[in-house]
Amino acid sequence: MLYSLCATYFLMDTPPTRKLGAQRKMLYPAIDMLHMLTYNCYSEKDVNEGEGKVKGSDNQVKLVYQIIEDAGNKDTFHLSNLPLTEINKILKNLESKKLIKAVKSVPDRSVTGGAWYSDQDFESEFVEVLNQQCFKFLQSKAEAARDSKQSPMVQRNSSFATSHEVWKYICALGISKVDLSMEDIETILNTLIFDGKVEMTIIAAKEGTVGSVDGEMKLYRGVNPIIQPTGLVKTPCGLCPVFDDCHEGGEISPSNCVYMAEWLDF
Repeated sequence: MLYSLCATYFLMDTPPTRKLGAQRKMLYPAIDMLHMLTYNCYSEKDVNEGEGKVKGSDNQVKLVYQIIEDAGNKDTFHLSNLPLTEINKILKNLESKKLIKAVKSVPDRSVTGGAWYSDQDFESEFVEVLNQQCFKFLQSKAEAARDSKQSPMVQRNSSFATSHEVWKYICALGISKVDLSMEDIETILNTLIFDGKVEMTIIAAKEGTVGSVDGEMKLYRGVNPIIQPTGLVKTPCGLCPVFDDCHEGGEISPSNCVYMAEWLDF
């Protein structure tokens, strides 16, 4: 029945891409996406060129090629309902036509969590250090602008820094064991924006300018809060999530509070 449906569909005047898509939907129950393979499409190959080379191949070859093509820069999946010998044969056939290549399996950022995770554990201390250093850099820019004694508008403009400048500063410190991207630094800067410590503005920039994307550039600067928080809020007790459970003689008490000790040791 499956063969007759495929044959009927291919007799219709339908573009090849839609034919392949329909085939894939009909064959989809036979796919068990469980085990990772290390095969990716050549990113430099033209899609139409690839479709032309698999034209005339059987449904299994087209299906495997389509799945690898859809995977992009991520690993593709093992078709467990196909015999391993058949899978290897198809892969070698596609490799011989230079439509795919075997690459070393490198987990995607969506799987590893990127620079903020190590062995699946969130590196909160590392993130906090980056927060402090990024804010310190922007504060120094703002202080240098104020000390310049120029007009208020010039001071304000010179207090801004691009994400590329912040990225260069962090890289020069050598505090990261992993390579950080501009996107990583912008993520840190966004957390500072949410904390009310930094503000961002977007300006137009010439194409090709370092740090610009699509003719736009993000600028950041450290800011002081408009209203200073009360003294109680500044203490650990003011923001303590276990404040109601804290009492002398208990498991949580002021005498053994690590946050209070750190606050008094500044």
